[in-house]
Amino acid sequence: MAKDKIAQQNVGDYTAKSIQVLEGLEPVRKRPGMYIGGTSVEGLHHLVWEVVNNSFDEAMAGRCDKVSVRLLPDEVIEIEDNGAGIPVEKHHQTKKSTLETVLTVLHAGGKFGGSGYKISGGLHGVGVSVVNALSESLKAEVKRDGKIYVMEFERGKAKMKDPKVIGKTTETGTKISFKADSQIFPEINYSWEKILGYLRQQSYLTKGVAVKIYDEREEGKERAYGFLFDGGLVSYIKFLNRGKEVKNEMPFYTEKKFEDTEVEIALQYTDGYKEHVYSFANNIFTPEGGMHEVGFRSALTRVVNNYAKKSGLLKEKDGNFIAEDFQEGLTAVISVKLKNPQFEGQTKAKLGNGEIRGIVHSVMSEAFAEFLESHPNNAKSVIYKILLTAKARIAARAAKDAVIRKGALEGMTLPGKLADCSSRNASESELYIVEGDSAGGSAKQGRNRRFQAILPLRGKLVNVEKTTLDKVVKSDTLKPIIIALGAGISDSFDISRLRYHKIIIMADADVDGSHIRTLLLTFFYRYFEQLIRQGHIYIAQPPLYRIQKGKEISYVFTDAEKDKKIEEIKSRVLSGAKLKKEEKNTEENTVVETDTEESEVGEKVAGINIQRYKGLGEMNPEQLWETTMNPESRMMLKVNIEDAQAADKMFDVLMGTEVEPRRRFIQTHAKSVKNLDV
Repeated sequence: MAKDKIAQQNVGDYTAKSIQVLEGLEPVRKRPGMYIGGTSVEGLHHLVWEVVNNSFDEAMAGRCDKVSVRLLPDEVIEIEDNGAGIPVEKHHQTKKSTLETVLTVLHAGGKFGGSGYKISGGLHGVGVSVVNALSESLKAEVKRDGKIYVMEFERGKAKMKDPKVIGKTTETGTKISFKADSQIFPEINYSWEKILGYLRQQSYLTKGVAVKIYDEREEGKERAYGFLFDGGLVSYIKFLNRGKEVKNEMPFYTEKKFEDTEVEIALQYTDGYKEHVYSFANNIFTPEGGMHEVGFRSALTRVVNNYAKKSGLLKEKDGNFIAEDFQEGLTAVISVKLKNPQFEGQTKAKLGNGEIRGIVHSVMSEAFAEFLESHPNNAKSVIYKILLTAKARIAARAAKDAVIRKGALEGMTLPGKLADCSSRNASESELYIVEGDSAGGSAKQGRNRRFQAILPLRGKLVNVEKTTLDKVVKSDTLKPIIIALGAGISDSFDISRLRYHKIIIMADADVDGSHIRTLLLTFFYRYFEQLIRQGHIYIAQPPLYRIQKGKEISYVFTDAEKDKKIEEIKSRVLSGAKLKKEEKNTEENTVVETDTEESEVGEKVAGINIQRYKGLGEMNPEQLWETTMNPESRMMLKVNIEDAQAADKMFDVLMGTEVEPRRRFIQTHAKSVKNLDV
């Protein structure tokens, strides 16, 4: 009986009044992550992409050949195109102007059928309305039918009943200006490099469209950039491979239309060890691939195997190349344009259209087979690269399996003199990879043994940019790291087996330490990219100076912080002392600095001792714990790849085989180096 009463009471609480109906754009403001993936920096930039993509949709429809983006003061973004302009007449369903409908109603747009757009990046029709919903203010300016119309909005709601005519024009187009809402986004700071990279990418994918970007946020620091690529994907491939040694000097390229679907593919092999495959659907980057990428890979495998055997470059006894053999050094761009793309989610990470797989496979198979037959020298270079990769794969697998088996057998007595932690909870465990014997000793003594493990580096680090996987797993310096992580490497890597969720690189703040960090980051990027993307790699930030005034001890990390701290102490001391006493005790009022070539004797600050740390080994265990290892007081940098393409290019420049790009980089940036320890 009691249960029946409880049930009746619960049912009584759940009535029609319990159901909340969110109208207009309220759902977007309530749950922005559902529409733009989140309110982080990525979500903020997604607003820009949504508006820019509308302009490129106009370009794909053949109605636009100019797009401009302006970063204005007060973090306002202005995006303009010379397309047809958003219609302004009254909409037959909403009874409001079409411009207001497009900007205030979810799933309202010209991309659901009809003749507005045959191909577009918009899928759900929520793009520009979401931007409006998440903006403190938005202004739409439309040039159409010989007039200039303006309509303004505030947090998704129109500030006027109908678009206002403010002038006449012979041009057409749309200009959207918006200011992201600080109530939604905790940080509003647009990245010039990120926006520049996105527009460059879109320009390659939409050849013949002139794109300009202006940064006018700060007076006196204005800058502008422009793109116009008639070469399309071939230009894109050459850009991606600039500074690299290429195998097929002539990039493969094909473009074909099949009914309502367009397929465009470019491909080139380099002497690198990592693949770079970028796939797009209606100009939308699909980082997780999809059916268009599956069709491309299966065609590449089949065509190369057939040609290699037919030409005698691959013997029957050697079997076939497998998919893995095609990855090393492969740079490819696959772009498809189709009428009804089926993406996974609003952020469009993966293309799901089943029919596109067969279309891409057919186009790629026919065109690439013809390319190999027509360019035998390029074909041989590509197949020799794949053959070398296949041989390295077989050798590496044997070596790698041996290493992993050995690591598993060794259990707690892991190589590299690892001082392991007692905790077996990976989520709280930390692995410090430490440069130098003395620093390793201090770290072992100063650490918290429960959750902090120390792995000192022994011997010379291998530059993975210039070696193969089998040599990496045999390396005396890298092998201990692979075994300590416990998650395998390459195709056997399983992040669920990772023994430490924080892997911290701790090296000196000098040229040698920077070199070691670069080598280790190259290693992690090449073979453990997932660790970086999921936020497991960190760089320790040991202090540069120890400043002591009496019993007060402070640690600072830069010269600027040091100067600021001295000024604080100076101000405090001088304000608490009389002028006569200060003059009388001038000899006491000096700075004493140790282990530095910079003299601070000119300062008149009472009894300050400044010690500059030139290496981690100079710190005793207590100091190392207090400054660099104590979770409550340490400062660390999380390694985060916002733009893997740009990061990879930097690794190629600094660590690759080509000397000229590295020389140019050093010449360009040499003057910006302020402190150089030799």
